[in-house]
Amino acid sequence: MPQDADWPQKPRTLARREVARSRLFAIEEMELRFANGAERTFERLMPRGNGVGAVMIVAMPDPEHVLLIREYAAGFDDYVLTLPKGVVDPGEDIVGAANRELMEECGFGARRLEPLVELSLAPNYMHHRMQVMLASDLYPHRLPGDEPEPLIVETHAIESLPNLLAREDFHEARAIAALYIARDRLREDSPSMDLW
Repeated sequence: MPQDADWPQKPRTLARREVARSRLFAIEEMELRFANGAERTFERLMPRGNGVGAVMIVAMPDPEHVLLIREYAAGFDDYVLTLPKGVVDPGEDIVGAANRELMEECGFGARRLEPLVELSLAPNYMHHRMQVMLASDLYPHRLPGDEPEPLIVETHAIESLPNLLAREDFHEARAIAALYIARDRLREDSPSMDLW
C-alpha cells in the first residue's frame, strides 16, 4: 500500500532478537524507533516451520446451513464451537489444504471452494494470517487427521448467527467474522434468498 502524507512513517527497527522458542512458535523482541523519536520494545509471536499459512472453512452442506466443529481449545482450557481450520502443509495450495482440513475435521470434501477473505488475529502481537474459504457442493469423505480425539460436527442455520453469538462456547472472532462475511456473500450471490 503506497504511503502519502496522511500515513504515519513506519518505525525503524533498531534490533530484533528471538527471546523464546517452542515447537510451534518463536517469540521475537523488536526494538523500534518511531518517527517522533520515541523508542519502544515490542514482542511478537512468530510461526515456526514453513510459514505457508492457515485456512478456515465455511462449509455449507446446503444454502441455508453451515458446519461447525466442537473442539478443545487449550487457550481457554475448554471446548469451543468454531469453524474447521488448520495449517497449509508443505507442497499444498490453499484450496487443497482447505479441502483436506474439511475431510479431516468434518468428514466431507467440497467440489467447490472459493476464497472469501484473508483475516489476521491480534496483529499487534502475532504475525498470523488465515485464508477463509467458502466450501459448497459437499460430499462424504473422511481423512484421518491429527486431532487427539474425534471432533463433534454440528449443523447450524446461517440465519442463526445472533443465536450463536449468545452462546458461551461460540466466541472465536475469526469464525464470527468469517460467518458474517459468508452470509453477506451469499446474499449478494442470491438476492432472492431471504435469510433475514
